[in-house]
Amino acid sequence: MKKIVTYLFLGVGILSCTKVPITNRRQTNLMKETNLIEMSKQQYSEFLAGAKVLPSTDPRAQRVARVGEKVKNATEAFLTKKGHAKRLEGFAWEFKTVEDDIVNAWCMPGGKVCFYTAILDLCQTDDELAVVMGHEVAHAIARHGNERMSNQMLINGMGHVLAPQDTSQVSVFQQVFMGSAALGMLKYGRNHESESDKLGLVFMYLAGYNPEAAIGFWEKMAATGGQKPPEIFSTHPSDERRIADIKEFLTEIEVYTR
Repeated sequence: MKKIVTYLFLGVGILSCTKVPITNRRQTNLMKETNLIEMSKQQYSEFLAGAKVLPSTDPRAQRVARVGEKVKNATEAFLTKKGHAKRLEGFAWEFKTVEDDIVNAWCMPGGKVCFYTAILDLCQTDDELAVVMGHEVAHAIARHGNERMSNQMLINGMGHVLAPQDTSQVSVFQQVFMGSAALGMLKYGRNHESESDKLGLVFMYLAGYNPEAAIGFWEKMAATGGQKPPEIFSTHPSDERRIADIKEFLTEIEVYTR
């Protein structure tokens, strides 16, 4: 039975092999992106129902929405120009701001973006806000959620994960997006974070923001919080590596924006 499941996954993977824009990294997704977007919509609605969402009249919410729209428009124009418009299928962008003291932001598959007010305190300029916005949008555009779910499915050894509404898919979705995925996913997550940094810098640059702001922003992020785990036990790159990689990429960013 295990061999049958393995062959099934390999067959789907071959059919689903694509390249991520900008980095040209090959990726294999076992789920239909439209199925994942539908799952995300439901989880997103449930989240908003229990969250302290700021009204659209709040200046903080307006700021997030304004920067989000500019990054979204630039991203869509870039992807269309480069022949990657298919990655936008099923997207229904939303930019929400939630009152919360967690320093975080995220973007679910399909373009559902959420900023917590605590991270806005670190984003002193719109350039810094665009750093975060570009990074989170990049996760959705690169279909990292699909990759992470696909990898977790293989870890779980599930042979019935291709059914669109299977409860096991929901379980995997919660593992991946709620932060309880197995240790085998950790390095995978770090690769995605680094890739999103690069894509995000391009998207914010094309939206008219200064990508150099990423250096100062991530230096501030590095100064927040307490003792951090070694990189091997973290889903994010070390602060030092992230900043060094960003500085290196900034020297060649214009190559990717032509």
